[in-house]
Amino acid sequence: MIRLLATALVAAHIPLAAPAQSGGPQAGDPQMTAIRFVIGDTVLSATLDDTAPARDFASMLPMDLTLSPYHGVEMVGDLGRELDSAGMPGSYEPKTGDITQYAPWKNLAIFTAPFSDSRGLVRLGQFDGPIDALTGAGDVTVRIELEN
Repeated sequence: MIRLLATALVAAHIPLAAPAQSGGPQAGDPQMTAIRFVIGDTVLSATLDDTAPARDFASMLPMDLTLSPYHGVEMVGDLGRELDSAGMPGSYEPKTGDITQYAPWKNLAIFTAPFSDSRGLVRLGQFDGPIDALTGAGDVTVRIELEN
């Protein structure tokens, strides 16, 4: 009986469980944009959400950026302008591996640890795996580009 119900729900495209609370679409969604962060010989894959600010960020790529540690929970770098955040919530509670913009300062903020809900923080996407190459001591120079 349970198998029949699960099959019927899948056939009707009804999720069997609530989606993960990432604050945006889930990785693997065909509308998402794959990007990569190149740090020396290391490549970190990431996925941008299908949102106005993520599309605006993608339009800026490729770019070279220096990321600096900030308060032990994020790496930040100046994007030079605020991204289009039309229709986005006024705050976001980031998780490790989230790619965001802190709009008031116009910077890219990559979270290396979870943090509290922050006004002005806009989610852009998330890394697809570990981000160890970004968590070393000091500044990190990255090239961010669209995945081919």
